[in-house]
Amino acid sequence: MVQHCETLNRSVQVVNLDPAAEHFDYPVLADIRELIEVDDVMEDRSLRFGPNGGLVYCMEYFANNFDWLESCLGHTEDDYILFDCPGQIELYTHLPVMKYLVEQLQQWEFRVCGVFLVDSQFMVESFKFLSGVLAALSAMVSLEIPQCNIMTKMDLLSKKAKKEIEKFLDPDMYSMIEDTPSRFKSTKFKKLTEALCGLVDDYSMVRFLPFDRSDEECMNIVLQHIDFAIQYGEDLEFKEPRENEEDKSENFDEYFQDRTDES
Repeated sequence: MVQHCETLNRSVQVVNLDPAAEHFDYPVLADIRELIEVDDVMEDRSLRFGPNGGLVYCMEYFANNFDWLESCLGHTEDDYILFDCPGQIELYTHLPVMKYLVEQLQQWEFRVCGVFLVDSQFMVESFKFLSGVLAALSAMVSLEIPQCNIMTKMDLLSKKAKKEIEKFLDPDMYSMIEDTPSRFKSTKFKKLTEALCGLVDDYSMVRFLPFDRSDEECMNIVLQHIDFAIQYGEDLEFKEPRENEEDKSENFDEYFQDRTDES
């Protein structure tokens, strides 16, 4: 997405908020690992945390040190920043850490949009799709911000898989029941599935956009949805594209000729 924005002459910064990240191929404005790392927490014998517990500890420590993030962000106007967050779902569903971050960013006058990523290779069966939808809805309700739900890695799917997954982009939730494998069609399971599908359908808030990094138009659609959610660009001044003097004179000659022909 950063590379795509560069081709559009848009300045985008990235902040890494994953204390367990190992490697990434893009420059970052700030890196939480400068504040705290999961490996350091796990190696602390007094804490005795595993990977998940260590990650939660790191994020709670981060929530108590937002001044570090504020100093990294600075006070430049018109910043467009991607916050690359950890993928552990509990941080967005039943722990308040990410909610605190959203509220803090809003206090700093950021307009925030959540981008919920689901691996398209995971969403190949109806019951897995329903699980992903519920996770997305839970995060949306918890964070209380505009949210774009994205099916990632579409470029890794076969043509057949892409065709099959199209039905999940704007789904009829009750049709999911008919697609449920026979081994899950007990009476109790069917009632539970109907109740969950009804919940999702009543909210009517979960739709997915495909994300194919090999397709510029696809990436642009995703970016436009995010821009719309945060009202990006509404208060920017219009700037005419630059042209050199020769181009200007040629354009004027063509315009003058067209006007002469019309008259």
